[in-house]
Amino acid sequence: MKPKFLNHLINLFYPQVCAACGNLLMLNEENVCLSCRYLLPKTEYEKNADNPLAQMFYGQVDFHAVTAEFFFSKTGKVQHLLHQLKYEGNQDAGFFLGQQLGESIKDAELFRGIDFIIPIPLHPKKEHLRGYNQSYVIAQGVEDKTSIPIMRDCLYRKTFTATQTKKSREERWENVKDIFDVKNGERLKGRHILLIDDVLTTGATLKAAGTTLSKIEDIKISVATAACAAG
Repeated sequence: MKPKFLNHLINLFYPQVCAACGNLLMLNEENVCLSCRYLLPKTEYEKNADNPLAQMFYGQVDFHAVTAEFFFSKTGKVQHLLHQLKYEGNQDAGFFLGQQLGESIKDAELFRGIDFIIPIPLHPKKEHLRGYNQSYVIAQGVEDKTSIPIMRDCLYRKTFTATQTKKSREERWENVKDIFDVKNGERLKGRHILLIDDVLTTGATLKAAGTTLSKIEDIKISVATAACAAG
């Protein structure tokens, strides 16, 4: 840990601001201010097996449980955190989101017995351009709170795809339906795995990943994301 005088000196020249609201952090605050931590809109979907996110996948892919930690809306605090993570290189924002998610699911009945965390992979080209995989950063936060190990060498993205941002639901599915594949799949036989992604909107990417993983014998798949679109 840094001595207090060193923290004061660093804050003098490089003021630390809240990743959610942009206000200056107090000395006892880290990454996200206490006010934002209190006000961030939790879904509490981890307590409800039949929540709206789970219903999105009914009849399409057999997920055991589905949740998201926060609701997000345009210009909101959660949206700002996600923007910081994906486009501003602020991995601390992603780790914070993962910790919050991990804290919520670690004692949730629906998410008991998980063997491995699998973050949704980026194509190597895109990960190289960004410098990191935002879903992996979130997964690290979840691992920190749950002690469930992360597995990165089974699910991989075999196709480089364009951004999903302005595509319709149908276009998103066509864009991602065949982009994933599995290696070392025998390691997941009979296991309960937790897919981690940053945001759940149409669910196309998670559906594609889940469809690919479902080919593994006796696998159980749950899903958790940092955020989902507000109803």
